[in-house]
Amino acid sequence: MARKQGITLAIIAFAVYIIGGIGTFGGLGLIAFMKGRNLWGWGDGRSIGILALCVGLCLSVLGVMLMRIFRNRGL
Repeated sequence: MARKQGITLAIIAFAVYIIGGIGTFGGLGLIAFMKGRNLWGWGDGRSIGILALCVGLCLSVLGVMLMRIFRNRGL
């Protein structure tokens, strides 16, 4: 049972890391290509891109930290 839980936690950490990478590169794309355009009524595409970039970087760092923690747990 402990082995299954360790694999589940590793998959969750890897998913957080991947989602962070997608958010980071999506944010860079929005910053580059959506300057001055309205993005689905949410606001300027560039400001949403900056938000996506920052959140994506934070999620990537969180994913790496979780992977390191779960690897060193000894499961």
